[in-house]
Amino acid sequence: MNSHEVDYEILGDDLQVVEVELDPGETVIAEAGAMNYMEEGIAFEAKMGDGSNPNEGFMGKLMSVGKRALTGESIFMTHFTNIGSGKKRVSFSAPYPGKIQALDLSQIGGRFICQKDAFLCAAKGTNVSIAFTQRMGAGFFGGEGFILQKLEGDGMAFVHAGGTIVRKELAGESLKVDTGCIVGFSGNIDYSIERAGSLKSMFFGGEGLFLATLRGTGTVYLQSLPFSRLCDRILAHAPVQNNGRRQGEGSVLGVVGDLIGGR
Repeated sequence: MNSHEVDYEILGDDLQVVEVELDPGETVIAEAGAMNYMEEGIAFEAKMGDGSNPNEGFMGKLMSVGKRALTGESIFMTHFTNIGSGKKRVSFSAPYPGKIQALDLSQIGGRFICQKDAFLCAAKGTNVSIAFTQRMGAGFFGGEGFILQKLEGDGMAFVHAGGTIVRKELAGESLKVDTGCIVGFSGNIDYSIERAGSLKSMFFGGEGLFLATLRGTGTVYLQSLPFSRLCDRILAHAPVQNNGRRQGEGSVLGVVGDLIGGR
């Protein structure tokens, strides 16, 4: 497997953009809708599959996109190719606030397992597929379900996460993590789900009923603010609708908002 060799630059702080520089003929693949801007001379096309195996045929592509559908992602990926005569740049951004992490797959064993919505883009030649968690407990209680995404190749890939990304290097050690805070890990890490302490701690500790345990030797990436946690906090403080009227916080502001909204 020989991925295209792309250069890149990550711009910004908390709402980051990754600019990928393509030589003539080079291609980068990305999730549908991830493109932010691109220079003239770059052509893009939505295709079934990641293009890592051009000889797989129609049925092979159909199987590949079927697996992607299981993760809830689009069955199409967008391929951006430099058809010009000089270096051209195309950029991609995450769908929510956080960080972008560059991964050189050749430096981490050629394999990276990540949560299903973490993948952003990668050099063409990277195989984007799914990985089933091996334990039933991880599937039912792990937050990400039975299915995680698997990135394989020898080139650059980019994942995004909410809040700040924390990198941990494990050397035969174990690490307990909130299930939603895992971004991804190298292929030599074992992933399981364990009960979060005593029954009292599980129900009143505020850390959830189960924690993920990562064991082995390799690299682990964690996120400080999972998107699901952000959504829960927003919903918890959102005004409640009752018979078409707003209830709860900020009555004066609520009335003003209702007037502006035509209520």
